[in-house]
Amino acid sequence: MGSLHPQVTELPGSSHKIDNGELANLFQAQRRHLEHFFDHLDLAQAADFAQALLDATGAIFFTGVGKSGIVAQKLSQTLASLGFARAGFLSPVDALHGDLGAVFPGDLLVLLSKSGASEELLALVPCARAKGARLLSLTSAAGSSANPLAALCDVNVHLPLQRELCPFGLAPVTSASIQMLFGDTIVASLMAARRLTKEQYARNHPAGKIGKSLIFKVKDVMKKKAELPLCKEGDMIMDQLTELTSKACGCLLVVDDMFHLIGTFTDGDLRRTLKASGAAIFNLTVGEMCNRNPRTISPDAMAVEAMQKMESPPSAVQFLPVVDDHNVVIGIITLHGLVSAGL
Repeated sequence: MGSLHPQVTELPGSSHKIDNGELANLFQAQRRHLEHFFDHLDLAQAADFAQALLDATGAIFFTGVGKSGIVAQKLSQTLASLGFARAGFLSPVDALHGDLGAVFPGDLLVLLSKSGASEELLALVPCARAKGARLLSLTSAAGSSANPLAALCDVNVHLPLQRELCPFGLAPVTSASIQMLFGDTIVASLMAARRLTKEQYARNHPAGKIGKSLIFKVKDVMKKKAELPLCKEGDMIMDQLTELTSKACGCLLVVDDMFHLIGTFTDGDLRRTLKASGAAIFNLTVGEMCNRNPRTISPDAMAVEAMQKMESPPSAVQFLPVVDDHNVVIGIITLHGLVSAGL
């Protein structure tokens, strides 16, 4: 009986270096392998697979072993995040030890296997079929004799694999990429077929930047009422310094008696006026020096739109007055507030 020799691991700081030319060749080779996949993929098979997922009335389970299992987990999570299908990952080993109880008649089981000969998946197939599941497979091996899984499933998609990028042709560095590319593209086709809206997508992504950018509106993050730095155009600039600084908005919102927006006066305007006018600033009103054509935004606009508007040419600004359809000030949204909200 043979024995394994202990692996010799070199310490950090070895003399081995990445060769830029060799790395470039590897990227070019991977590109050729992926182009081979795109050029030889059977679109009719892909369409049948996508339609099966689209028509699913039960849950959709993904399963696989090794790297294919990792891809299966990712695809199940992506599909579940869209909200129009119950999707999950089913470990083939755990399934044979009780987790198959989650599978009901009419459910779909998608089996990912480069070789189509994974023992764990072949053992799972008859058990899943006995539970009434419909079986779909994604494999790369050609020929039924070398790919028994394809022959056992209701739908099989052959994912054309020219070769693995691995120097030995063994590590699934190309096949796993192909599985991911195919699966994600199918998911995108389901989103298009279902006409999934941003609002529907956002319901399942309430946290993180993606969710917040799709959910938060200006009215959700704006300052309002007592927080607003308001003044009248006849107010003296020097009399409004407390209002300018205490509200921490970096500006004054100049309004009339009905709170219609007249303009804005910023702390930058204050510095420029002081530099240009000197002591004469004590005799100047806010209305004389304010910007009477400021950028504004609606309370129902998306918060991410406010950020884009702040950053747009000719120069970035730190705030936007929020006005209604009658140009009445109802709030102010600041860049600091957007960043604090996670946008």
